[in-house]
Amino acid sequence: MLILIADAFDTSLPKQLSRFGEVTSDPARLGEADIVLVRSKTKCTSDWMAGAPRVKAIIRGGVGMDNIDMESAASKGILTLNTPTASSIAVAELAFSLMLAVPNHISEYDAGMKSGKWLKNLKRTELYGKTIALLGMGNIATEVAKRALAFGMKVVAYDCSKKGSPYAEMKDSVEDAVRDADYVSVHLPLNAATNHLVDRKLLEVMTRKPVIINTARGLCIDAQAMVDALENGQVSWYAADVYPSDPPSPDYPLLKCEHVTLTPHVGANSEENLGRIGDEVVRIIERLKDEGKV
Repeated sequence: MLILIADAFDTSLPKQLSRFGEVTSDPARLGEADIVLVRSKTKCTSDWMAGAPRVKAIIRGGVGMDNIDMESAASKGILTLNTPTASSIAVAELAFSLMLAVPNHISEYDAGMKSGKWLKNLKRTELYGKTIALLGMGNIATEVAKRALAFGMKVVAYDCSKKGSPYAEMKDSVEDAVRDADYVSVHLPLNAATNHLVDRKLLEVMTRKPVIINTARGLCIDAQAMVDALENGQVSWYAADVYPSDPPSPDYPLLKCEHVTLTPHVGANSEENLGRIGDEVVRIIERLKDEGKV
């Protein structure tokens, strides 16, 4: 068995996988690979799969599967799997870090100190008592909700596939969830229903000029609508770790917009999380081998 590690994983993973067969990170050997491990960089398109005739399984180290053409994989009998729980804490902590950074003016204070400015008149606000709306209520959003409750926040959420949560008051519509929110945190997969879900119309529903945090997928947000909402004061701040492409194109409108905090898609890149992803990948391959699927 040949396992191709196509993207960046923990450095200990090749040794862990060596008991299953040969392990390589050479992309030129795609045509020989039985299993391919990807994260978000590799795009597993139909054309890519045509160059991988032996592949029996594609394992995505992470949650979202939108970089894999699932229909093409299914038609070729290729199993597609992910590590849905491994990244929850890492991404939730980044989302919460972004949320904390905004009312505490961390970037402004830091820049001010380094340029000789003493911004004592720039007042902080607290998360305590504020309302956060979670769009999506999966593993990551659940971890964000736990942290928000610990900070004394009110947590509401909308998820079309979930009716209840012990950590959030579930709303019947996305509009109901965001209407009175001080913070909105996006935790949705990218699909036809969520593409540009946060658009001009939804932004107009928000009454409290919220801070919006996006650690899900860049295209869940209509970027130009967000720029306009920031400029006209409908939204007070936008903080994101995700973009339509990695990296975003130079003309991506939010790159040059004020009241925006951006990080380079590092939500899942904690040292601990890379280790958890690797452990979960090993368990998946172990199971597939026991079931005779690889």
